[in-house]
Amino acid sequence: MDMSSREIRMPLSEVVAVLQDLNEFVVSLDRLGSRQASGTADEHTVGKFIADWDVARKLARARRVISVALDAQLSEEDNAEINALCDQGRFYGTDSVTSPSADRSS
Repeated sequence: MDMSSREIRMPLSEVVAVLQDLNEFVVSLDRLGSRQASGTADEHTVGKFIADWDVARKLARARRVISVALDAQLSEEDNAEINALCDQGRFYGTDSVTSPSADRSS
C-alpha cells in the first residue's frame, strides 16, 4: 500500500480535540524536562503529571479517533498492514532492561 498518497478524512472537532491534548502533552513534557534539567523536578513529578492529566486515556482516545477513520475508509487489507506496522513499534517494558519481570527475577 502506498500510504504517502492516501488521504483520510476525520471530523474537524475530533482532530482539534486530539491536537489540543497533544499540544498540552508536548508543552508540559518540555517544561518538565526543563525542570528536571534544573533539578526542580524528578521522575516522580513526571509520573504525577501522567496520572493527574490522564495522559494514557487521552492518548488512547487519540489512537481510537484515528483508527475509526482508518477502519471506515480503508480496506481490511490496508488496515491489517497498518496494524502490522504499528505492532512493530517500540514499547516500554519489552526489553530486559526495563521489564518489570526482569526486576523481580534478580
